[in-house]
Amino acid sequence: MRLALPDLTLDLRTDRGVFSPGRIDPGTKVLLLGAPPPPRRGHLLDLGCGYGPMALTLAARAPEATVWAVDVNERALELARQNARAAGFADVRVVRPEEVPEDVRFAAIWSNPPVRIGKRALHELLEHWLARLEPDGAAVLVVHKHLGSDSLHRWLAGRGWRVARLSSRLGYRLLEVRPGPPAEDGPGDGGERPAGAGEG
Repeated sequence: MRLALPDLTLDLRTDRGVFSPGRIDPGTKVLLLGAPPPPRRGHLLDLGCGYGPMALTLAARAPEATVWAVDVNERALELARQNARAAGFADVRVVRPEEVPEDVRFAAIWSNPPVRIGKRALHELLEHWLARLEPDGAAVLVVHKHLGSDSLHRWLAGRGWRVARLSSRLGYRLLEVRPGPPAEDGPGDGGERPAGAGEG
C-alpha cells in the first residue's frame, strides 16, 4: 500500500496478521498529519510499530536521529524491517520491547496505542515507556474518543504527566504527553494547541 503525506510518499508491504493490513489506519494517519515535527537528534520511538508507517516517517523527518520501532508481533517486525530497507532506512532499529537497551531514553515517542488490550495492560504499557522519556521529551498518542481518549487524558494527568490535546479530528484525539505536573486544562474544555501540517 502507499502512504501519501504532504512531505513524503512511501510504498509499504503489509500482510494478514498485522494491525490494519488493508489500509493505513485512520488514527495513524491523523498522527502523521498532525504531530509536531520530531526532534532532529536523539532516540525516537514508534511504540507498536506494526509494519512501520510511523517509524519510517520519523526516520524521514529526523534523519540524524536513531529510530526504534517496537512491536510484539513477529510478522509485523519482519515487514517493518523489509519496509525500512526498501525505503533506504536500513538503520531503523526494529526490535521486540525487551531488546531496547535499558539505558536508552527517548526524545520523542509516537504511538497509536493498543487500547483493545484492556485498560490495565494499556496503563502498564504506557507507564513503562513514558517513564523513559527524556526530561524535555514528549510523546504523541492518538486515541479515538469512543475508545477512551478522554479518560486516558485524565488518567495520565492524574499520574503526574503534563497532557495537552493537540487536535481532534475524525473522532481521534491527538494527545501530547510530557514529564511534569498536569496541565490545568483537561479534556472537554474545548482548548487545543496548534499542531503540525494537515490539521483543519
